Parts: sequence; structure tokens; C-alpha cells
Amino acid sequence: MINLTYAAWSGPGGRPYNEDYLRMRRHEGSYLFALADGLGGLGHGELASLTAVESVIGRFTWEGAHRSFLGEAMETAQGAVQYKQQEYPETKGMSSTLVMLLLSRNHAQWAHIGDSRLYFFRKGKLKARTYDHSVPQMLVQMHEISQEEIRFHPDRSKLLRSLGMEWTSDGYETSDPVTCESGDAFLLCSDGFWELLHEREMEHCLVKTKDAGSWLKRMLKAVDDAEKQPGSDNLSAICVRL
Repeated sequence: MINLTYAAWSGPGGRPYNEDYLRMRRHEGSYLFALADGLGGLGHGELASLTAVESVIGRFTWEGAHRSFLGEAMETAQGAVQYKQQEYPETKGMSSTLVMLLLSRNHAQWAHIGDSRLYFFRKGKLKARTYDHSVPQMLVQMHEISQEEIRFHPDRSKLLRSLGMEWTSDGYETSDPVTCESGDAFLLCSDGFWELLHEREMEHCLVKTKDAGSWLKRMLKAVDDAEKQPGSDNLSAICVRL
């Protein structure tokens, strides 16, 4: 049995609408957390993110956790978004990021596509995180910019892979399973959230708190002023602590 606390928040930031979507589901002692950031404008991004998350939550409810679940769930989400594109021609250009965390039998595993991230902390320190499928991340890999420069790069919102795009190969990435330890913590968030909060601030907020709710509250306080600026992106986060 996995003992954990979790908390979630989603807001429009400085924009008039929110195209992020997130959910959690528990099934037979396992937990699935999913967060998506939709793109497309005119409300189509909102439809893309909702479609992606609801499709994986539905699959988890139906079949539960198993070894290949995250990869199959990504394929399900891709199919669901593309079906909506065909059903409603006006949504043809819509797409969505997706990041998922699966906790089952004292193991954690995650998967993502796009630039919504998962951060994994152990003993109060950042242990691992996902890497964006974006133009700036590609420039980092080519040693043209630093990792830190992604936050301010003019092309930071340009994605190379997302749900709804055609894939020439698997568009998503899945981590190896990790054996959980007491005190482990996970943060799933959209780019509107991580752009405003450095990793060291995430760590600082984590070690100053005891549960997921207080950790999230402290991080939201840290980004409060910036996220209210006109034009700032939607921002969403899910915190999980074991």
C-alpha cells in the first residue's frame, strides 16, 4: 500500500482562458496523475488537453496499472486527440502536451510528451526530471544555449512533439521504474509553472514543508506576482509526496 499526500492547482495566469487540464485517479491501490497543456487557440487547446487526460484516466479505470500501461496510454491519448481532429475539422491544428506519473506496488514510473515536466526529488534534492520536446531543448542538446536559457528563449513554446502531431516514431518518452522511498516527492507541471520557478526554489519549498498541500501552497506563493502579469501563460501543477 502506497501512503502519500497530493495536491493540485490550475489557473489561467494572465490569460482570459485556461487550456491546461489535470486529474488524478486511484484504482486498486495504484495511482495515476495526469496533466496536459493544450495548444490550438479558440478553445481548441482546452479540448485537446481535456481529451488527452480523460482518455488515459478512462483507460486506467478500465484496466489498472501494468508493465506497459504508460506507453499504451500515450497511444490512446494520441488516438483520442486525432479522432477529435477528424470529427471536428475546425480543430485540425489542435495538440497537447501530456505528462503522467504512475505509482504502483511501491514503484514510480512516468511518461511525457511536449514541454510539460515531471520533477523527481529524493531527500529534498532534485534527482531527475523530464526533458522537453521543444526547439530550445534541442538547442541545449546542440550546446548552443544553456539549460537555464530555455526559460527566456523566444522559441520556448515551439514544440517538436505533442499529441495530435503525426509521429514518425514514438513521440513520447517513458522512464524506467523507480523503487519508491519514504520522503520521495514528485512535481508535474505545465510550462507556465516551471518557467516562473527555478529548481532550487522548488527544493527550498519542499524542505520547508511536510506534505503535498503545503509544498504546493509555498510554491504558488513564490510565483504569485509573476503569474498575474498580463499575457503570462496558464500554469498548473500536481504535487505528490510519499
